[in-house]
Amino acid sequence: MTATSTAEGMASLRQYMADNPGAVIEDAAREHGVMPRAVLEALPDAMRRFVPGDRFEAVMQDIAGWGEITFIVHTEDAIFEFTGEIPKGAMGHGYFNLMQPKGLHGHFRPQRCATIAFVERSFRGKASAFIAFVNVDGGIMYKVFVGREEGGALRSDQLARFRALVSEPVG
Repeated sequence: MTATSTAEGMASLRQYMADNPGAVIEDAAREHGVMPRAVLEALPDAMRRFVPGDRFEAVMQDIAGWGEITFIVHTEDAIFEFTGEIPKGAMGHGYFNLMQPKGLHGHFRPQRCATIAFVERSFRGKASAFIAFVNVDGGIMYKVFVGREEGGALRSDQLARFRALVSEPVG
């Protein structure tokens, strides 16, 4: 995917994202011939911040204390959504292992996480905040969305923790 690797192409993508900040990241990447990381980077500066991927474990451990969130894996073939709590995890055998037998569980390869993007923007007319774990290839491993109150507003406790993760050292 190199269609937007030129300065002109990146300027075009930045303009597209400024005009369409609520675009689905993966769709915009496909339409512009780039990896999703380029789309995240093209968002207006006020909407996104990045931290190094080596903060993977600390960020995941913090999220485990948030309560109910939405966890999304978006591939070419499907979009998987899980709404619930992310369990605590632990490193073992080169994986970050989620420590519960039911609900969301599995094994992540944190060494593949190059950067972690914190995105706050409007999506379909509502405030939205998510964390995108971006792999070394520029793809999104998965996203964790701040939960919502009954009325649809973002949970203020989770939003505060989201903002603290990007503004203060973790761990």
